Amino acid sequence: MRAVVYERFGADPEVREVAEPVASAEGAVIRVEATGLCRSDWHGWMGHDADITAFPHVPGHELSGVVESVGAAVTGWRPGDRVLVPFICACGRCPQCAAGDQQVCERQTQPGFTHWGSFAERVAIGHADVNLVRLPDGMAFATAASLGCRFATAFRAVAAQGRTRPGEWVAVHGCGGVGLSAVMIAAAMGARVVAVDVSPGALDLAARFGAAECVQAEPQADPAVGAARVRELTGGGAHVSLDALGSPVTAAASIESLRRRGRHVQVGLLPGGAALPMGRVIAHELEILGSHGMAAHAYPPMLEMITAGTLRPDLLVTRTIGLGEVPSALKALSGAGGVAGITMIDPRLP
Repeated sequence: MRAVVYERFGADPEVREVAEPVASAEGAVIRVEATGLCRSDWHGWMGHDADITAFPHVPGHELSGVVESVGAAVTGWRPGDRVLVPFICACGRCPQCAAGDQQVCERQTQPGFTHWGSFAERVAIGHADVNLVRLPDGMAFATAASLGCRFATAFRAVAAQGRTRPGEWVAVHGCGGVGLSAVMIAAAMGARVVAVDVSPGALDLAARFGAAECVQAEPQADPAVGAARVRELTGGGAHVSLDALGSPVTAAASIESLRRRGRHVQVGLLPGGAALPMGRVIAHELEILGSHGMAAHAYPPMLEMITAGTLRPDLLVTRTIGLGEVPSALKALSGAGGVAGITMIDPRLP
């Protein structure tokens, strides 16, 4: 099959023929119909993820497709089923899984990180009965793929971790795929959203998806400046603030944006760590929360909102490319710019 491969961290990716995946006894092989290009894939390629330990490597973790084969122990799925895959694939047996917290499974696997991923025509997924989500009738594969990572991560960050309520102010720092998803979800939940980004194009999309206010941040500027603007617009600070990008600047700005007893949710990866304003956290009794994907069993409420048209993840997909364009698109994520919205990959395209 065709796949995007790199031989070491930072090396030029290329499309080549590789061996077909094989389903484990409890696993499945998925024919990839759509897979998203995500900043987490860039972090992996750059060597920021300790789970990538063997080369050559195939990246890609945000996918939807059709079950092509299943292992002998799989009971809930059969070839031809249309599915999406949460990027955290759980074991189904550890204490966290027993508690329903598969997104923090002790023995989790992640396509594109712990094993070969979805920038390919087919991908193997373990523990299929725990880790696959059936697509609603009529849902396009490109729409479903973003639900494996960015949209579902944003949904849990806003609804479960952030505990967002109607009428509250929610600040979203970084309006890439995760951030725009968070804007749309928070607005659909009745919150008032302030979107913060350096890109006018990203802020235009944020306004389209429900942001009540937009703040254009200056690259490398003091995060206190943008945070002060958020506090001004929200009458004292956001109730909930998300760092959806993952940088020391946006993480600090998110915390500085909060009102007293507000809730900061860290969604973007911080491979180098960050110096956070902990004095403010203590003095204002702020909460700092992480958010890491969403378990397969938690998808129904989000899927119901999408089926009803309350949420429109399809509108976040602004570009579709083939496997041949992935190497240059992945490398382009090293820059400060990039394409606004979500880039989707169709492995059937050249």
